[in-house]
Amino acid sequence: MGQVTIYLDHEIENKMKNAAKSDHISVSKWVSNIIREKISTEWPEDVVKLAGSWRDDFPTLEEIRSTHATDSPREEL
Repeated sequence: MGQVTIYLDHEIENKMKNAAKSDHISVSKWVSNIIREKISTEWPEDVVKLAGSWRDDFPTLEEIRSTHATDSPREEL
């Protein structure tokens, strides 16, 4: 397992420690989770579960087109 040394100002360090404490994990684990999240090439599972969940909230293409009048004629170039 690798080790990394970083330098933070006191304000950022305190915020990081408070965030780790509120998540009930070590600062090392908290930083590791942030890095893992930032370099991930896959969508988080909770986002994946959203796919298709709005199916009934949006009109179909046919419904959208039926509400519009005929398009204006275009100029020929």
